[in-house]
Amino acid sequence: MTGLLVVTAVPAEADAVRAGLTDHTVTVTPVGVGPAVAGAATARLLALAEAAGRPYRAVISAGVAGGFTGRAEVGDTVLGTASIAADLGAESPDGFIPVDELGMPPAMLGVGGVLPTDASLLAALRAALPAATTGPVLTVSTVTGTEASTDELRRRHPEAVAEAMEGYGVAVAAAQAGVPFAELRTISNPIGPRDRDAWRLREALAALTTAAPALR
Repeated sequence: MTGLLVVTAVPAEADAVRAGLTDHTVTVTPVGVGPAVAGAATARLLALAEAAGRPYRAVISAGVAGGFTGRAEVGDTVLGTASIAADLGAESPDGFIPVDELGMPPAMLGVGGVLPTDASLLAALRAALPAATTGPVLTVSTVTGTEASTDELRRRHPEAVAEAMEGYGVAVAAAQAGVPFAELRTISNPIGPRDRDAWRLREALAALTTAAPALR
């Protein structure tokens, strides 16, 4: 069994992680933006490693994220306790229905819309990053950009601390491969009405480098 696989959405995030690594057996790979491409690319990496007889011992989805104000502020580090497919489900006159509540048979539902982080992996990350905020991280295909959608996510997911675009896809790939999964994010912007001037990508990438020694 080989070391840890860390996947990011874009090369800038991968570079930030590599800049802080102390364990150079860790593999860091950008896999693309969004849950579909991230999940597919991660599944391929896990399958190739297993076929070569060098399976990864765990996979971590890492990168920048939006934070819910009052729960995770710009520059904070977040450790996901679960990755939630926040927009996977159905609309109805009474509001959004999560995929887990649509009444599908288990064989159709698959892994469901909420995937908890591996407890041992999360405990190790918490020990290495004691100041990190912990809580569910939402995975969305469309970045939240209005007050109304922010309020709706807060209502539906009162414990969530952040939103990103890849975690759930990576978690599904890990679950299908039987590989432990975790999600580490650093906050670049508050979730709310879209305002690029409020984004602090440089600070978030620097925080990712600072957190990287925990990836080992």
